Amino acid sequence: MSENTEKNNNVKNTKILILVITIIIGLFLFNNSIVITHANEYTVVRQFGKIVSIRSEPGPSLIIPILQGTYTLPKNIQYYDIPVSDVITKDKQAMIIDSFTTWKIVDPHKFVTTLNGSISAAESRIGNLAYNVSKNTISTLSQAEIISGRDKLAGSFFEGFSTELSLYRIELVSIETKKIDLPSVNLSAVYERMISERQNIAAQHIAEGEAEARKIRTEANKNISIKISEADALAEKLIAEGEAEYMRILSNAYNDASKADFYYFVRSLDAARKSLKNSDTTLILTEDSPIAKIFYGQ
Repeated sequence: MSENTEKNNNVKNTKILILVITIIIGLFLFNNSIVITHANEYTVVRQFGKIVSIRSEPGPSLIIPILQGTYTLPKNIQYYDIPVSDVITKDKQAMIIDSFTTWKIVDPHKFVTTLNGSISAAESRIGNLAYNVSKNTISTLSQAEIISGRDKLAGSFFEGFSTELSLYRIELVSIETKKIDLPSVNLSAVYERMISERQNIAAQHIAEGEAEARKIRTEANKNISIKISEADALAEKLIAEGEAEYMRILSNAYNDASKADFYYFVRSLDAARKSLKNSDTTLILTEDSPIAKIFYGQ
């Protein structure tokens, strides 16, 4: 009787143990079959090393436990501080460039197949491309052009950089230059040389401006003299024509003998008036002067 009881207890305990193990395995499998995708990430599902699916919608989803594995990629914008590098300008001058970039993954499948889904590999590729693009761009510019137009460099970098990164389905959001400067050993000398060059250019522009101003003034004075001469000639012509017309009118008005004396009288008065133009002038006439005869009524 006791043997049967003990046997029944063993069977019962074995069933309970199997049930517990089954529940534990079930919970383990269930827990590992649920994957939660967050709003700021992609979930990459692999099976035997191959990509099965890439899930971008946020929320829970199922996978086959043990056979399938997952890892995540960022969906949001990433920041990468590009290492400081030395570059050479067109005029063979050394410069230091320090910049950063922001980027994001737009095609996770392409990203995984080309860069094995590695963020560090992507940043390494970004760093190499940044150096090549900045080196190629700066090598076409002189040191003075870079210093005076450094705000425009980011646009030039962006164009070449964005094209290269698109091969990996990485979108370049921005690339900004934090610092582009001269090595400290020759910074002062270069700035002094640039100041001297700018002063020489300014002096040249001033000299050219003064020469042009003299030329303009000379031309203006010449034109003014010509205009004045032409105006004087025209005035003299008009005065002569007016006097001639005046004489013609008088001649016609006093053409007969009855008016000749009056004409003679008026002309004599005009002559006297012109002689006495100034207030302190004294007119001295002889008795036989035509004007004196008029005053004496002869």
